[in-house]
Amino acid sequence: MNKTRQDTTTKRAKESPKDTSKGTYRVRNWADYNESLVKRGAITLWISEAVIAGWRPVMNGPRQRGGQVQYSDRAIECLLMVRAVFSLTYRATEGFGRSLLALLAAEVTMPDYTTLCKRSRDLAVDIPSSTQGPLHVVVDSTGLKVYGEGEWKVRQHGYSKRRTWRKLHLSVDEATQAIQAVLLTGAEVDDAEAGCQLLEDTPAPIEQVSADGSYDKRKFYDACTKQHVAHIAIPPRRDARIWQQANSSKPPLPRDHNLRRIRQVGRAQWKRESGYHRRSLAETAVFRFKTIFGGTLRSRSLPNQVTEARIKCAALNRMTALGMPEICQVA
Repeated sequence: MNKTRQDTTTKRAKESPKDTSKGTYRVRNWADYNESLVKRGAITLWISEAVIAGWRPVMNGPRQRGGQVQYSDRAIECLLMVRAVFSLTYRATEGFGRSLLALLAAEVTMPDYTTLCKRSRDLAVDIPSSTQGPLHVVVDSTGLKVYGEGEWKVRQHGYSKRRTWRKLHLSVDEATQAIQAVLLTGAEVDDAEAGCQLLEDTPAPIEQVSADGSYDKRKFYDACTKQHVAHIAIPPRRDARIWQQANSSKPPLPRDHNLRRIRQVGRAQWKRESGYHRRSLAETAVFRFKTIFGGTLRSRSLPNQVTEARIKCAALNRMTALGMPEICQVA
């Protein structure tokens, strides 16, 4: 029996040889990219002299009732970013920060782990990006586990109702692969609804939006029109129909233009013409996020989870700014 299977496998391998039409790719700037990967672990990248200088908040106006804020938002964001990059708990972050401040001989105090947790609820985290635009934006979403069984237990015994997930929605610049906007929602929020908010939060002008078929809804197209997006590369469903006839007095709809072009040249040719395949860079950003930070949120409340997700995306943009690989095809 085993010999028969082996003969069948050998026969199939001879009939269908390995497809090498895609070619071979290599990294042209390996030395610079390798150095950028090394710099990601430099502690001076995450705690700089400017952060130490702005460790305490600037007090404007009279003192308020109750306890006064002892640490600036910048200091809290810095420590939370160190926690995310080096995969620390709140208590370990406090100990790690104490030792660093002692080695730096900085005349500042370290907030305790309770302060870090409480301040993260309402912390406003900006996503750093130097992109000017107009942009070719690619959007996608992924699931992040909050708590529940691991993959091994689910595979062996199935999953229970206590598995809880959040959805991370990303807007990524196609040219630089820098994250432009972030949104963390519950699992019940669909991609098109969250995509509308991503377009509003993207700071630079948008020239083209590329997304998969889950964004093929009127509300997302309306949001693109509101943001004055010139090109929309979203594949319609297989059974899609024209929304607005050609003899209508209203302006033509981008979705109808895509659908008519697909009927003329086919779906594969339309994807090449519209640059839809660049949408895979959004999946690359999701893969990079989960490879570095994992697929689990460590916070338990939704406000803390939002801050955690934005902190990780801000850190990822800082890593991306250090250097990215330049891929070229080898003939």
